[in-house]
Amino acid sequence: MTERFRLVAAALVVTAVAACGDPAPTGHAVVEGEVLVSAAASLTDAFGEISVAFEVAHPGVDVVVNPGASSALREQILAGAPVDVYASANQANMDRLVAVGQVAGKPQVFARNLLQIAVPPGNPAGVTGLEDFANPDLLIGLCAAGVPCGDFARQALHNAGVTAAIDTNEPDVRALLTKIEAGELDAGITYVTDVYSSGSAVEGIEIPGDVNVAAEYPIAALSHAPNPAAAAAFVAFVVSGEGQSILARYGFASP
Repeated sequence: MTERFRLVAAALVVTAVAACGDPAPTGHAVVEGEVLVSAAASLTDAFGEISVAFEVAHPGVDVVVNPGASSALREQILAGAPVDVYASANQANMDRLVAVGQVAGKPQVFARNLLQIAVPPGNPAGVTGLEDFANPDLLIGLCAAGVPCGDFARQALHNAGVTAAIDTNEPDVRALLTKIEAGELDAGITYVTDVYSSGSAVEGIEIPGDVNVAAEYPIAALSHAPNPAAAAAFVAFVVSGEGQSILARYGFASP
């Protein structure tokens, strides 16, 4: 973990302690109750493990993760859904919440990700790269426009000079991955971490670095969080050494 992350994590823990009152004997904030985390679908597996580790560190807390497309989660928050922490797969959706005063403090980028082509096991269509996405004879899927994985995929295709023959636009990266795993699609563009977490259910094909797009993931406690102390503590845990180690095991890169 970088020194910047150590400083940020320490600052957030201090904030959480101030919000909760006296610290526990260990020096950590006393937090309890439920913490509601809306997180990008690509974070599902990593945040599952992070939630378990956080609950071990804070036995009085129950973490509830609501995974989905970052844009859909943003709209839920704007509509008044009770959410303590928001973790987005891009900056734009977080910026929308910051602009209307929904975020407490400054969002922190806690992870990075890259795109990768995903194909069914054995790659039956013989896909070799982004140029195959222009082939109308193949069944091609992307995440929908407006969803980070969809916007990033379209940017990568544009960078490669490819006009894709898209057959389906899925609501989030997990929905897209499910269709690829089932063999309903010949190829799609997901994140490196999704291919990694799928094991043998899909195969990955690298996208050249000069056309690939890096996704940065910001996280923040929300200004109207039902449990602000637990929200601050959860954010601090994600950016801590333990949180970063868990993210790395799922293929995420540090900021």
